[in-house]
Amino acid sequence: MFIETETTPNPATLKFLPGRAVMAGGTANFIDADAATRSPLAQRLFELGGVSGVFFGADFVTVTKAEEASWPQLKPLILGAIMEHFTSGRPLLLHGEAPVPEAAAEEDGEVVSQIKELLETRVRPAVAQDGGDIIFEAYADGVVYLQMHGSCSGCPSSTATLKAGIENMLRHYIPEVVEVRAV
Repeated sequence: MFIETETTPNPATLKFLPGRAVMAGGTANFIDADAATRSPLAQRLFELGGVSGVFFGADFVTVTKAEEASWPQLKPLILGAIMEHFTSGRPLLLHGEAPVPEAAAEEDGEVVSQIKELLETRVRPAVAQDGGDIIFEAYADGVVYLQMHGSCSGCPSSTATLKAGIENMLRHYIPEVVEVRAV
């Protein structure tokens, strides 16, 4: 098994591509070892020490290192853990796959449906290229609230991505949107 690695805009995060599907649908985000109890791979990665976050996408694993950790020491350990996990045949998640991100629901208003559609078709694929994900949380009084996961969480350029990229796009297509905020 050959696992590729890619840098991300977040210097504390690397994207690992095992050359196979990681998540059949949706994503999974683990912000600490306690959150990782439902994933044998995430648990193993946190046990390495120096890991502060794990994120699973469709075909990648994004790992965020702690400030005191160094990539030259941590990267080979992560590669070994990922390889061992996928060759063992163990499940990625113990309690089933994460739900596929919500498309526009019947009870959503027109503005929320448009926001979700734009995020799903234009934003999420681009953000996944950088090893992250952005999830719609809420819309109220012209403000869109988004959750940032994977390499997007804590990324130095995430504010610019939100304001210059996502906010401008949503305001262009949906005049009711006046601001985008991270939660």
